[in-house]
This record gives sequence, C-alpha cells and structure tokens, in this order.
Amino acid sequence: MRTLIDRLFKVTESGSTIRTELIGGTTTFFTLSYIIFVQPAFMLIAGMDVGAVMTVTCVASALTTILMGVLTNYPIALAPAMGHNAFFAYTVCGAAAAGGLGYGYSWEAALAAVFWAGVLFLIVAVSGLQAKLIDVIPPGLKQGIGAGIGLFITLLGLEWAGIIVDNPATLVGIGNLKSSHVLLSLFGLLLTAILLNLRVPGAILLGILITSIIGIPLGILQYEGLIDLPPSIAPTAFKLDFFGVFTQPDFLTVILLFFFLDIFDTVGTLVGVSDYAGFLKEGKLPKAGRALGSDAAGTVFGSLLGTSTLTSYIESAAGIAAGARTGLANIATGGLLLASLFFYPLVKMIGGGYAVSEYVTLYPTIAPVLIIVGSFMVKSIAGIHWNKPGEAIPAFLTIIIMPLTFSITEGLAFGFISYAVINLFSSERRKVHPVVYGLAVLFILRYIFM
Repeated sequence: MRTLIDRLFKVTESGSTIRTELIGGTTTFFTLSYIIFVQPAFMLIAGMDVGAVMTVTCVASALTTILMGVLTNYPIALAPAMGHNAFFAYTVCGAAAAGGLGYGYSWEAALAAVFWAGVLFLIVAVSGLQAKLIDVIPPGLKQGIGAGIGLFITLLGLEWAGIIVDNPATLVGIGNLKSSHVLLSLFGLLLTAILLNLRVPGAILLGILITSIIGIPLGILQYEGLIDLPPSIAPTAFKLDFFGVFTQPDFLTVILLFFFLDIFDTVGTLVGVSDYAGFLKEGKLPKAGRALGSDAAGTVFGSLLGTSTLTSYIESAAGIAAGARTGLANIATGGLLLASLFFYPLVKMIGGGYAVSEYVTLYPTIAPVLIIVGSFMVKSIAGIHWNKPGEAIPAFLTIIIMPLTFSITEGLAFGFISYAVINLFSSERRKVHPVVYGLAVLFILRYIFM
C-alpha cells in the first residue's frame, strides 16, 4: 500500500516521505480550519441555514481539495474564499441590501450568480484564456483589489467585535472598550497574533477555541455540546435560482464580479504558493490548467450544495513549510475536513453570534480572525508603484472606497473608472488594454442608470 501511494503521488521522487506529507496536510488543515466557523456566520447573515452551510463547507472543501491533489499533485487546499463570502452576504444579499447598500438578492439568486461565475471560470480555465484575462488588468489595480478587500474584512471584524460602532455625528466611532464582548475580542486578537508570531501550528484555530472557552463563563457563548451527527444539507442543496438570477438588478455585474474575484484570488494564490514551494518552472506553473479547473469546479460544486466561491488557500503555505510537496498532503487535509463534520455543536456555538440588542448581533470570537486575515491581505500594497500617479491613485481609490462604502463593487468601479480616465490623458493611454476602458464605461453606465 505504501509503495502504491508513493508511486501515485511521486512522494519519494519529490524528495518527501509519506509521514512528512501527512504532517504537512494536517498543518494546512489546522491553519485554514477557521473557515468552518467563519463561513456559517457569513451565510447566516444572508439568511441561510447554519448547519447546512457548515456541512457544505466541510464537504465541498474536502472534495475539491482532494480533487486538486489527485489532478495536479500539488499540496494546495481549497475552501470558501474570505472576502467573497462578505461580498455575498453584505453586498449581493443580506444586511447591506436591508440598509439600501446592496443588490437585494435572495440567497438562492446569489448562489446562482456564484454558479454561473464558476461555469464561466471553468470555460476560461479549460480554454487557457485565464492568463490573457489576468494580463489585461493593470498590476496596481490587482494589488489594490486585494488590499481593499483586506481592509473591508478588517472593518467587518472591528464591527463584529464591537470595537467600531455607529456614531451619528462621525458615521463611525469607538465602542465601549470595557464591555465583556469587546474585551473578549481584544484578548482573542492579541492571543492569535502572539501565537502567529511564535509560529505555533494552527494558531488561528487555537485562538478561536481558547477565546470561545473563555466566552462561555462570561455568558457570551452558550455551550451546547461538542460532537453530534452532521446536519443535513437539504435546506441549501440545489436551491439555486438558476435562471431567476437573470431577472435581478445588475445580474451581469454581479456574475462578472464573482468571476473576476475568483480569478484574481486563484491565480494570485497559486503563483504565490507555487513560487514558495518551488513548483514554478521558468516562471510558469506546470498543470496550471488542471489547478485552475479544480478551483473552478469547486466553485460550481460548492454553489450547487450551498456556499459561496471556493478558491485556493494561501494558508497552504503553512503545510508546505511543514514539508508537504505532493497531493498526498491534500488527502490528509480533506480527510480532516470531513472529520470536522461531527463537531457541529461547536460550530453552532461559535458562529451563532452574540445578541447585544434586538437589532445588533456580534461575533466576538470570530472577529479577531477577520482582522488578522485582513492584515495578511493588505500586504499586497507593497507591489504598487506609489511614485506613478496613474497607477497609485486608482489603486488607492480602490483600496479606500471598498471599506468606506462597505462595498467591493464600488471600490472596483472607482478603481477602473479613475484608471481609465487618468491614463486616457497621458502618454500611457495606448498601453491600457481596451478591456479596461470597456469595464470603465460599463461602471459609468451603471451609475447613470442604476
């Protein structure tokens, strides 16, 4: 059996061992396992069933991660994308729609938009067009989009913690730092940061669990058990509004945004992780089409069962740092994701939220994760050429508009429009791809007619 596994995943040939691969896959699981708690909380805001989403998150992530391992032999895991879930819940449907800031989709229609975006991505991945689509988007805007989503997630985390609150005079203000839920979030933030700084495996998961344990005697969380049978996926599976989504406002914009965000995240993660692991050959990733196809298939499959966009996870670098070099590590990661299905009571306790009033529910044990993940994403600003106004200003507008308008869409719109207009009146105008000008025009028309 060991010989068969070795030959199937070329473990010895990759300079690794079966034991090292299993350790690496386990490390990756503990690093990304926070999504099991975070994803149901986001989808709850969109009106979806927490138990079903938790099951779907584990199953879709596990099967797609295993698919990636088998098809590519890369130790790169997949799970619901941070930022995409916030866009799904707050902009496309959910709380933002209720406040007049979103598109007002039902979650069934939003899942359909994710599905069609995944189908489009799958077509692009199979055809090999993804490289051309990525190349036409200016580098500064790509990096600005990542950083903007990072700030968007950070603001959300600060709000979920109660650190940032509504202030009629200044729009936002500081919360009550003496309240138990804020103190718990601050503790969780510092604890997780310390664990990360000490390079403790599974630091984010440990931060969530320890903070949650402390929250029980404080009355912020209610312990309801640890292990139970997995919840049914019936409340969300195949409930997509496949064709009704095309009657929704700005359906093309929403689908294309899901599509482009998926491409940006996937390509950026694959290149970054592969470069770190030494998988790139002359700057190119072998089996890139299979890797992108696995990612796209994950999005399609996940949306059918009931969750937002799946993408390759940068946290896979932790498993690679622990020695993972083959797809066998993904088998270990996928297996642990499936084993997590039986911990629903724990997920329900952590992801169910803490009601501070009739209208406000906070998530003090999950909020630190959003703030920390946001800090990881903001580092992309280092690649922006800040001495070039034609690149820097559109990137800055993209970054700052996303959190301040609480909308990824608005950040993209300001970024593309400003980039096209500024560079149209410069010597660089011929270097701007027509697609960028086309997207800018579409965003302008959206503001005129929406």
